[in-house]
Amino acid sequence: MKNQNKLWKNNKLICGDNLEEVAKLPKKSIDLIYIDPPFFTHKQYEVVWGDEAEVRSYKDRWEGGVEHYISWLKPRVQEMYELLKPTGSFYIHCDWHANAHIRIMLDEIFGEENFRNEIIWCYERAHPAYKMFKRLHDTILFYSKSDKWVFNMPRMPFKDGSWQRKSFKRPDGEVWEQKLKGKACPDWWIDIPSFATRMSAKERTGYPTQKPEALLERIIKASSNKGEIVLDAFCGCGTTVAVAQQLGRRWIGIDISSTAIKIIQKRLKQFLGVIEDINYVVIGMPTTVKEVRELEPFEFQNWVVIDKMRAKASRKKVGDMGLDGYLTKNLYHDEAGIQVKQSEKVGRNVVDNFETALKRAKYKKGYIVAFSFTKGAYEEVARIKNKEGLEIKLITVKDLLEKRKPIM
Repeated sequence: MKNQNKLWKNNKLICGDNLEEVAKLPKKSIDLIYIDPPFFTHKQYEVVWGDEAEVRSYKDRWEGGVEHYISWLKPRVQEMYELLKPTGSFYIHCDWHANAHIRIMLDEIFGEENFRNEIIWCYERAHPAYKMFKRLHDTILFYSKSDKWVFNMPRMPFKDGSWQRKSFKRPDGEVWEQKLKGKACPDWWIDIPSFATRMSAKERTGYPTQKPEALLERIIKASSNKGEIVLDAFCGCGTTVAVAQQLGRRWIGIDISSTAIKIIQKRLKQFLGVIEDINYVVIGMPTTVKEVRELEPFEFQNWVVIDKMRAKASRKKVGDMGLDGYLTKNLYHDEAGIQVKQSEKVGRNVVDNFETALKRAKYKKGYIVAFSFTKGAYEEVARIKNKEGLEIKLITVKDLLEKRKPIM
């Protein structure tokens, strides 16, 4: 118990692989786990999200088929099972691509006897279908760890829209006098719209697979009580974390993306002044050259452009001949283009290509960020400044980490 109290002195945002991070947490310490892992759709999304400065790439590709997908997911769920208290509950959000395979996997881990519900979340959206019925629902599988679990029945309005009934008829015709507040919630949810039909929703972050807060509110209220601990090991843009915070639960959010962690931090700031105390720590954000080197390419680009250079990511993808980001003119710096290379010994040819991109964008200044540069790259920068009047600065990742000047 002392170790758990120490663990929960603060809520936690953790940047890292959830397989590794979950294994570090104390066993039997979590009351509720909700996860919304990649859906095995074979798609890659690239969207501009957050404050429209970041290009977020979201991968959901599984070259080895569904067996490969399940072999990736299963050890993660197994570790999460170990984290649950004996009275804990587990929810996993999935769709038609792999829900049957996931159900079989969960029966093996939790036991068939601990399956509680297959919740069907229905929604409307534009979805062409010519040779089959339109697929307009997700599946949420609900398991408990044992035959004793927390459950607070959610209530819904009656068909006439009212919330209270003072009497009702039994099937045998007998009238009972009893005060009821709403009807018990079924396992098919049609009252919570998706973001496809709520384009102006204030909670929208632009994250490609974001779920509504109302969905998480129902789950968290049903399967946990105030002060209990909620974990989301694929926390994305932080809906679970945000709702848990608002409902007075303690929480852990884990995501492999440092960009996602930054977005969640911004989201939590929205509650300042509404919720007096938001105690949380951030763990695992890259702080060394080795850690930065291990970032996914799009995460590395966002780390450089957004986090370190306070610039905007380019919305146009034109390969190595383009700009990965740009600075707008203000009191502290002039307009400038940025190119990011996740490699060592960046040479003269990269500088030459960047010169062309700067001229095309009509910038007089630019920055190239990489792990290291060749002597030829520095010589080419000097030549371009003398001959063309363009100022190009070469910045290493170590420079950014140590905040050496001059960077901008």
